[in-house]
Parts: sequence; structure tokens; C-alpha cells
Amino acid sequence: MNGISPQLQNQITQFQQVQQQLQAVSAQKAQMDGQMRELVRTKEELDKSSGTVYKNAGSLLIKVDDVDALKADIDESIEMMGVRINSLERQENSLKERYTVLQETINAAMGNMPMQ
Repeated sequence: MNGISPQLQNQITQFQQVQQQLQAVSAQKAQMDGQMRELVRTKEELDKSSGTVYKNAGSLLIKVDDVDALKADIDESIEMMGVRINSLERQENSLKERYTVLQETINAAMGNMPMQ
């Protein structure tokens, strides 16, 4: 980074850090989205089921005696996952805004202003 001011070097470093954070948050959000879809599918299948229900407990399958309690647990998990996903979305949007601002600042400092 020869010939680049310390301020611009700092902004480039911040830009790279924000980029990494954005990638990490996006990956975490995608993982939680998948987990939530799986919970919703599980709940749908449980609602259709009229027979004996089993749940995983480590490497074991255990018979469920109180299906309504299991449904309530799944509903609670879906709700909590939704809250977490919303929080990650807010964090992701904030990081995207910061990313854009830094990108524009760096481009302007380097004389690479986009044509309007």
C-alpha cells in the first residue's frame, strides 16, 4: 500500500473487517434459516401424524407420551429461531450499510468515483 495515506489504509482495513463480518453473519443467518425450515417441516409432519411419535435423544429414539407438549416445544423453538434470525437480519443490514459507505469512501479517495 505504498503512497496511500494512513487514513485510507485504516479505511481499507475496516472495509475488509466489515466484509468478513458480513460473510460470517450471512452464513450464520443461512444456517438458522435452514434449521427453522426443518423445525417447521417437523411441526407440519407432527400435525399430520396420528400414530405413535418418537423423538431423537442423542443416538436413541424415545417414545413421546405427551405429543401436545412436544408441539409446544417445537413452536417455542420456531419462535426463538425467528427472533434470532430477525436479529441477524438487522445486523446484516447494518453491516451492508457500513460496507457500502466504506466502499464509496475508499473509491472516492482513490479517484474511482462511479459514473452517475
